[in-house]
Amino acid sequence: MGLDKDEAIEKYILSHIDEEGDLLKRLDRDAHVNLLKPRMLSGHLQGRMLKMFCRMTQPKYILELGTFTAYATLCLAEGAADDAEIHTLEVNDEMEDFIMKYLHQTKLKDKIHLHIGDALEIITTLNCTFDLVFIDANKRHYIEYYNAIFDKVRSGGLIIADNTLWDGHVLDTPKQSDKQTIGIQAFNDMVAKDDRVEKVILPIRDGLTLIWKK
Repeated sequence: MGLDKDEAIEKYILSHIDEEGDLLKRLDRDAHVNLLKPRMLSGHLQGRMLKMFCRMTQPKYILELGTFTAYATLCLAEGAADDAEIHTLEVNDEMEDFIMKYLHQTKLKDKIHLHIGDALEIITTLNCTFDLVFIDANKRHYIEYYNAIFDKVRSGGLIIADNTLWDGHVLDTPKQSDKQTIGIQAFNDMVAKDDRVEKVILPIRDGLTLIWKK
C-alpha cells in the first residue's frame, strides 16, 4: 500500500532538509521503543526548525518548558552560540535518567542546565532575561506559563508555543473533562488578543505559534 499525499509530502520534506544526526536518531528510536508517548517528541522536521530559529536569532539565554526526552533541547543547543545558556524544565523525575543518557553523549551538554520539578516554581528562581522561550509542557497550564515567563523575556525576544492546533481539536467544542483542549483554546484566544506581541501560527505537525515580544 502506497503513501497518501500528506505522508508523501512529509517524506519529501525530510529528504530535502538537513539530517537530524546519529545521536538524535538513536534518541528517537529509543523513545519509540521504550517510552509510552513517543509522539510527544519534537522529531526531525520540528527539531531542524528549532535549530534554524536559534541560528537566525542567536539567543544567549534560552528557556524550555517541558524537556521530555531532550530531543528539542539538543536541537536548540545545536543552533545556539557556544556561549548560550539553555535552561530546560521537566516535571517528571522519571525522565531524568533517559535525558542524562543523551546529554552525556554530546559536546553540547555544557550549554544545557536541566531542572527537575514544577515549571511555575522553577521559573521564579531563574534570574535570566530570556531571548527565546519554547513552551511544550502541560497544555492545561499554557496561560500560566505564558504569564510567568512574559516579564522574563526581553523586548524583541521570541516565544514559541508547541501543539497549538492540538491535532485539530481546537475546532471542537470540548467536553468539560478535556482540560488539555480547553487549555490550548484559551491560550490561543488570549495570545490572539495580546497587543504586546506579534504572532503567527504555523500549521506544522501539531501547530507551532511564534510570538514576538514588542
